[in-house]
Amino acid sequence: MRRIELTDAAFLYVESRETPMHVGGINLFRFPEGADEQRFMQRLGDAYRSTTDLREPFGDYIETGALGRFGPLYWKRDDDIDLDFHVRHSALPKPGRYRELFALTSRLHSTLLDRNRPLWEVHLIEGLQDRQFAIYSKLHHAIIDGVQGLRLTEGMCATNKRKRTDYSPFSMEAYENVVNARRKKRRSPPMPRDGELRNLAEVFKQQLGTTRHVLNIVKKSAQAWLGMGGGLTVPFRHVPRTTINSRVSGSRRFVAQSWSLDRFRAVSKAVNGTINDVVLAVCSGALRSYLIAHDELPEHSLRAMIPVSVRAADDFQSSNAVSFITANLGTKHDDPEDRLRTVMESTRAGKEVLNGLSATEATLYAGLSQMPLFVSNLFGVAEWFPAFSTTISNLPGPRKQLYWNGAPMLGSYPASAIFHGFALNITLVSYNGNLDFGIMACRRSVPGVQRLIDYMDEALVELEWMAGVN
Repeated sequence: MRRIELTDAAFLYVESRETPMHVGGINLFRFPEGADEQRFMQRLGDAYRSTTDLREPFGDYIETGALGRFGPLYWKRDDDIDLDFHVRHSALPKPGRYRELFALTSRLHSTLLDRNRPLWEVHLIEGLQDRQFAIYSKLHHAIIDGVQGLRLTEGMCATNKRKRTDYSPFSMEAYENVVNARRKKRRSPPMPRDGELRNLAEVFKQQLGTTRHVLNIVKKSAQAWLGMGGGLTVPFRHVPRTTINSRVSGSRRFVAQSWSLDRFRAVSKAVNGTINDVVLAVCSGALRSYLIAHDELPEHSLRAMIPVSVRAADDFQSSNAVSFITANLGTKHDDPEDRLRTVMESTRAGKEVLNGLSATEATLYAGLSQMPLFVSNLFGVAEWFPAFSTTISNLPGPRKQLYWNGAPMLGSYPASAIFHGFALNITLVSYNGNLDFGIMACRRSVPGVQRLIDYMDEALVELEWMAGVN
């Protein structure tokens, strides 16, 4: 057995029936011209079931120690994995619109994964109009983060439409292909000679330096708490309570939409900001419109947790390698330019903090900062003391068109987790010239979440007019 890292196990500790801690999403494809749809779907299913030699931890299940579910947790190899349980085939009722696809995704995303089995499911979905099909993936956050999820897609697909693959994206073969594509064949690190080994004192010295560095950042956060942090935004401070920050039920609602990346890029260039600044400003405008429509726009602006990957380029093993910054969304401002400038000021200050940290330090800082969040969820009081208003995550995806055995991938729409106090999650992936947004919400706490799509489109148009690029 292998012990599960604390950063990964935290997602298992806080999980409950109302707060499943899995992530995933929809990859949308079109059948190749002339392909027999039934045979093609059968071949796709056979590929996912082609091997039980799965990379860690996709072939492992959870084992508890002597202290039970809240003690140390371990990965244990499943020597009798039932791939028919994990790989499922569904068909949409006619007419097979995106509305029906999102309704099915909402139901599938509402149920817990079985901890007695490896923590993933894949649903192959046919019946969509225009000869389209979808793959909905559902994976526990303890085994994967957003970057690793995109690497699974890379391992399954190719940029050459003529390439044929018949292996599972969870297989060792797919894993090795991704590694080899990103770098030359990995070399085993040489064993250090005796004279090169650090002594115990040096190890403690290095650890002490790391701790001091992180504590300095925590000090800056404390200053921001007291209103002396410039544009730096910190968790819990002036976070307004809205319906978004209520307790969640086990029922989910998923909606998705794509916009051209060029539209966001044009605005970012005009205002000398980043594409992510414009993304946050679009979300800000949409959330403001949503709250006004529900007559609950708060005095203080919403705050968003922005995950930031700290995964090294050659790190293919870690399940989660993420830190975060907090962004002031400026929702109290009616003027879209004021909202955008507020976002830019807070993200710039947050990045300055993370830029001074190594990957290890950034992960440690995230753990320290989020500890109150996990504790408040464990004790069931997260909605009383929200650390953030929502989560907005931007994942850099493949820039080129991808195919699976000649079937072009049309879009990649992430579906993330929500939990008590955070009933809304907005995640997007950049893919082949588009930004593909996936919005997950509690059906009860955030009613009418589909309206956010319309509000986001209106907010983007508003920013284009403001920047003079419409």
